[in-house]
Amino acid sequence: MGVNGALLAIDAGNSKTDVAVVARDGTVLGEARGGGFQPPVVGVETATDRLAEIVGRAWEAAGGEGSPPRFAHVAACLANADLAVEEEGLKAALEARGWSRSVQVRNDTFAILRAGIDEPRGVAVVCGAGINCVGMTPDGRTARFPAIGKISGDWGGGGGLADEALWFAARAEDGRGGPTALARTLPAHFALPTMYALIEALHLGHVPPARKHELTPVLFRTGAEGDAVARALVDRQAEEVVAMASVALGRLGLLGEEAPVVLGGSVLAARHPLLDGRIRELLAVKAPKAVVRVVTAPPVLGAGLLALDAWGDGPEAAARLREHYA
Repeated sequence: MGVNGALLAIDAGNSKTDVAVVARDGTVLGEARGGGFQPPVVGVETATDRLAEIVGRAWEAAGGEGSPPRFAHVAACLANADLAVEEEGLKAALEARGWSRSVQVRNDTFAILRAGIDEPRGVAVVCGAGINCVGMTPDGRTARFPAIGKISGDWGGGGGLADEALWFAARAEDGRGGPTALARTLPAHFALPTMYALIEALHLGHVPPARKHELTPVLFRTGAEGDAVARALVDRQAEEVVAMASVALGRLGLLGEEAPVVLGGSVLAARHPLLDGRIRELLAVKAPKAVVRVVTAPPVLGAGLLALDAWGDGPEAAARLREHYA
């Protein structure tokens, strides 16, 4: 099958970008991977320049020559497209590239949702570095949250959990708070003797700030060993996941009927027994008909399925695309 008139699927996260050129029958013609998509850091023009380079490599991998032609449709699921105004600005930037007259831009959480459901109907909660939730229905309705941190009411995610664990551990060690084993397990992860030593190491950069995310699994292990403070943080994260999912289901009119709730992102995909079990327990109360699924498929699959939803050849095309990424 030729590359002209193909579909372009983009999943551009903060840390990496995957691009696929997909035929309308679901055949993957070419793929490429590159760095993260961070318009707030480098600017929209530079970010789309870098995205264009990855698209070019995917086009070449598909057997194309020269500049990519006009694709039939572009489905782009992009990090940092959290607000409607950001989606509109990024859509304009992609349209300016001339890749297609049909460009769809969504937050990258929609890629994870679509990868985890058989039709565009359901809700996804993604808990990685941060936390986000989106939902969709076949008639085009969506539910979402701003998901830009504490100012939009968010709590948790890997980064937030690490910060909370450090806060309780610091106060436990110096006497401002109650006891918790986190005061021992967190510094021990970095082979340090005390919380004071860890605070100093983080403050002075001896332990790079990016390594704080390593403390989230330590938090879960400490909770599994019976520490009350760690378990309370895990419970709070479960409550936040269920609150987002149940509100999104309600907005879409799906709360009273069987509907998938997809869990994704590094924190949820790890399926920590305490967190996973508590989420299911709380959902059974708040949304008893929800069907919980954990998705581990690459999000670019979801972007490709969104493209096929708009321009594909039906269920057989979606099945062929899923088979490629199985």
